[in-house]
Amino acid sequence: MTGHGEVLKGVLFAIVSSLVASTAGAASKMIADVVPVTTIVLFQYGLCLLLLVPMLLRYPFSHWSTRRPGAHLLRGCAGWLCFYAYYLAIKHIPLVDAALLRNTAPLFVPLLVWGWMKVVVSKSHWQPLILGFVGVVLILKPELEGVETWHLIGLISGLSLALSMVGTRVLSNTEPASVILFYYFLIAFLCSLPLAIMEWRSIPLWTLPFLLYIGISISLTMWCYTQAYTLAKASIVAPINYSGVVFAGMLGWLIWGHVPDVIALVGIVLVVGAGLLSSWIGFSSGKPDRSMNALSNASLK
Repeated sequence: MTGHGEVLKGVLFAIVSSLVASTAGAASKMIADVVPVTTIVLFQYGLCLLLLVPMLLRYPFSHWSTRRPGAHLLRGCAGWLCFYAYYLAIKHIPLVDAALLRNTAPLFVPLLVWGWMKVVVSKSHWQPLILGFVGVVLILKPELEGVETWHLIGLISGLSLALSMVGTRVLSNTEPASVILFYYFLIAFLCSLPLAIMEWRSIPLWTLPFLLYIGISISLTMWCYTQAYTLAKASIVAPINYSGVVFAGMLGWLIWGHVPDVIALVGIVLVVGAGLLSSWIGFSSGKPDRSMNALSNASLK
């Protein structure tokens, strides 16, 4: 019974992780009209660095040295671009669309792993990839005048998240998690600073609780995500990540009255179904692709 109890706890942690991420996105949308997205991102990573101070003081200076500055730079810039594009998209399109497009990352991971780590994508993974990208096309709904710009930016969020996840996978072979986190937060903060300075304006006091919540949401989601993977198998936890799309849809409907049309709903079903099918193929084989293993490090995203 203890084993089943731990699995249940793992599932609950995964659900809480998705819920926190979805509500943080909703918080960003609520204040995006009065607080520049660049300021939101800067505040987020600045708070992440402050929360990391106790860890910085725990280890000697030598612990934070790295032989892979290039990989850290790429991973940090990709992580920053993920959130910057995500919050930009959230400001202009329904929350569920932005959340779904960000969750296309698992579709890009096998392709990036193939390009970066030279790991061949198995034939079984091509079906869910094609299915998922068909769903993306339905969500983007390209018409004669072209694809909606802000939906494309949401898709960039998913692509950059995938790059961040693969970068974490590569770095985790030689770097401890604390070092990966430190350089990620530091690089992302430095990327945020120039844009935030250029667009800076006074922040209304009523937005501070929202900014605080957005800032701590990364640490909270990472902790819950790590607990989930510690208590339950990845094959159980990975599909639960898509509950974030459901939460985003509910929040978008309750707060802004956003209801996806039929075509978008079909696209959402295809993308979520492709993600679940990809997870099932990877884990049911008993030998998950390294591209699937990269997803287990999403707690550092």
